[in-house]
Amino acid sequence: MLELCVYGSEFVAAAAGLCVVKTAMFKHVFLTGPPGVGKTTLVQKACEALVSSGVGLEGFYTEEVREGGRRVGFDVVTLTGERGHLSRIREGAGASHVRREYMVGQYVVDLPSFENLALPLFRHTGAADGDSRKVFVIDEIGKMELFSQSFIRAVRQTLDSSSCTILGTIPVPKGKPLGLVEEVRSRRDVKVFSVSKENRNTLLQDILTTLQECLKHGSQNQ
Repeated sequence: MLELCVYGSEFVAAAAGLCVVKTAMFKHVFLTGPPGVGKTTLVQKACEALVSSGVGLEGFYTEEVREGGRRVGFDVVTLTGERGHLSRIREGAGASHVRREYMVGQYVVDLPSFENLALPLFRHTGAADGDSRKVFVIDEIGKMELFSQSFIRAVRQTLDSSSCTILGTIPVPKGKPLGLVEEVRSRRDVKVFSVSKENRNTLLQDILTTLQECLKHGSQNQ
């Protein structure tokens, strides 16, 4: 007789006194949590550790821009240090007549700047060295980034790719669901870590361990 037991993400099959343990196979890792909780900081720490262990990295993260102690917008920054505008507070009451404005709250999203910097990075996702897989960083998949249909297509293609593992961030559910965010959250090959003020200082090792398992599993299936 064969018994099938489920313990969290592990499936245990017991037959004739023998146990076989199979850990759920994740391909990508995403962090979620409220704004300012420390998701980007954790991503940056994870990147530092991965580089030290010889893992290839590509991608971008989002950084606040402050002037005189006041937040005036966000920049997108590549892992090689290139920087471009993601959004800025709109100065003045008049609306732009030059092009359509994409707004999130008080911020005007600079879609051309974001796409010019972020989209070319996705073209490198298949350029792994030998049999090694890359980690592709996407911080974040949020309202501002999702104005770009090209970005949405690129993320979906990368999620389905066999050449890299994504380390990304997504916002917590709030208001109208964001289609791509919910797709990511519901994928069986994605491990989502919820970041809070209580656990943000203890999550790094779990994130790194899961990423290494993703990379190992992916390399075996290439």
